[in-house]
Amino acid sequence: MGTLSSLVDLSKSALQANQAALDVTGSNVANQNVVGYTRETLNWSSDVVQIGGASVGVGVSTSSPVSQRDRVLEQRVQQQTQVSSQSTALQSALNQLQGVFGLSATSASGTTTDLSSAIDGLYSSFSSLAASPASSTVRQTVLTAAGTLASAFQSASGQIASVNSGLTQTAISTVSAINGLTATIASLNQQIARVSPDADAGTLEDQRQAAVAQLSQYIGLDQVTTENNGLTLSTSSGAVLVAGAQSFALKGSSVAGKTQITDGVSTVDISGQITGGQLGGILAAQQNEIPSLTSSLDQLAYAIGTSVNTQNAAGLDGNGAAGGALFALNATSSGAASSIAVTTTDPSKIAAAGTGEGSAGNTNANALAALGTASLLGGESASSYLTGVLGTLGSAVAGATTDQTAQQATLAQLTTQRDSLSGVSLDDEAADLTKYQRSYQAASKLFQIVDTIIEAAINLGTETAV
Repeated sequence: MGTLSSLVDLSKSALQANQAALDVTGSNVANQNVVGYTRETLNWSSDVVQIGGASVGVGVSTSSPVSQRDRVLEQRVQQQTQVSSQSTALQSALNQLQGVFGLSATSASGTTTDLSSAIDGLYSSFSSLAASPASSTVRQTVLTAAGTLASAFQSASGQIASVNSGLTQTAISTVSAINGLTATIASLNQQIARVSPDADAGTLEDQRQAAVAQLSQYIGLDQVTTENNGLTLSTSSGAVLVAGAQSFALKGSSVAGKTQITDGVSTVDISGQITGGQLGGILAAQQNEIPSLTSSLDQLAYAIGTSVNTQNAAGLDGNGAAGGALFALNATSSGAASSIAVTTTDPSKIAAAGTGEGSAGNTNANALAALGTASLLGGESASSYLTGVLGTLGSAVAGATTDQTAQQATLAQLTTQRDSLSGVSLDDEAADLTKYQRSYQAASKLFQIVDTIIEAAINLGTETAV
């Protein structure tokens, strides 16, 4: 009877173990589409006793469900997410800047933009003026061309400012999302420390990792595992975001047309130190690409306006008086593109004649027309300089697109590696379900057989029930 009782215990432990395995398999299937869920398994072990120096198996037992996670691989996925998100945000910003000039990845010629056409139109009008210096109609054409050029500069500058403003608003919204996630992670740290300080926390840890993965899309992170299964997060520059059960909110604001981010501990401006994630890409565009493009346009507007003003002042207008400035400009090139404007509506103020010529003279008109091919900036003409600026922008867009594609491919590869370990495969779960069901049925059959034998032994071999 002792041996039969052992068989009962053996079948009982098998039934319990397989039922636990079936429960875990069912949980995996049910949570397959839950974001951040990590596949769970059971560790099986034999229960043995020592009899006469020999180990005798008396059943099987299982551990609590164990999440199939690789912390190193998870961290690599999160780090690559940060790089990929920054690349995507930078590419998007550059595409918006390229769109200001009507360019695209398939049409990046700087000679077909409104601004380039306006520049060519101004110098072409000066050539027409040289051919008909006394014509009031031609003189009006010059003023119209000058106004068109000023409007083109103002429009481009305004659109760039609008792109910059939109990026700032996106950055501030991103900071709010970051603060919400860091608060969630701090709360999960507290729950994990209370429930499972020394082991995998299962669903709670899945939720925390999902929050960290989402946070990685927004900002570059460094993370350190601490005691009580906690997690400390900081920006790549060292500003603390989460420490144990406490989170430190960032603050985003617009200062002088730029995004300013201050940390939640010392309120120091860390905008120039943030890298990674969507926020890193936005700040990179605002700190590098936009100022460079804006400065180039300002210099071009200032160079064209100054050279035209200087040359017009060197001639005689339609009234025989010394010419004056045609463009209103700032004292320096700063802000020139946004503020350039035509100073007069009087066609006679165009100085076509040279000194000593009558109102029909065209010496100065020829000199104004010659400015179209003159070296204005770095040895380049106005049109050539603009083509170079837009070419640089196009190259930046192409580089960002190539980088974004490469980073996305790397992220996809790492995600696949992680999911092969941590993700739920319905095929695998179906195979496990069949295996555990059959094992459960076998244990149940053993229990029935032992029960029959015990019943027969109690009844001394008769079929009559006790």
